[in-house]
Amino acid sequence: MNKVNAVVMSGVLITFLGVGGMGGTVFGQTVYRVTDEHGNVTFTDNPGRGGEALELTPLPSLPPALKSAMSSARETTPAATRPRGKPGQPFMPYDHFSIALPQQGARLTERSTAVEVAIAPPLREDHQVRLLVNGEISQTALHSDVFWLTGLPAGQHELQAELLDSSQRLQHRTPAVTITVP
Repeated sequence: MNKVNAVVMSGVLITFLGVGGMGGTVFGQTVYRVTDEHGNVTFTDNPGRGGEALELTPLPSLPPALKSAMSSARETTPAATRPRGKPGQPFMPYDHFSIALPQQGARLTERSTAVEVAIAPPLREDHQVRLLVNGEISQTALHSDVFWLTGLPAGQHELQAELLDSSQRLQHRTPAVTITVP
């Protein structure tokens, strides 16, 4: 697992625990990393399952400009006015599937960023999204439209999101969004 994937996994773990990367100060908490006999790793807040205790540090809150952009990106067009059935559109039941933030060509001021995927209508319970960084899957698929990336090395990076159906089949991939990390 490379450094970006490992850091993204930490961010995913925090999202699973319900603290996400959506702003505000978040208190750290202890979770336990458990590895089974087959080498599969799981995380739990139950100390009775054993494993290595990990102290999660709070995520930084988002800058006000990014919070504002994220809230405006969530606004969707009413169903009656959304285009339907055009070639090249995401598979049904979605009319829109793209990376809303960061925007194409964004130049980050830090080595971390929230990645928000715009999905309309909202993601179905049986569908998941996974994030690609430079063409590589950065973590397993989640039922989420927000990801937190940290520890990105300096340089340009391409971000894409993939939409998986209930059978974990790839149904759609967003166009690449290129970002630059200082």
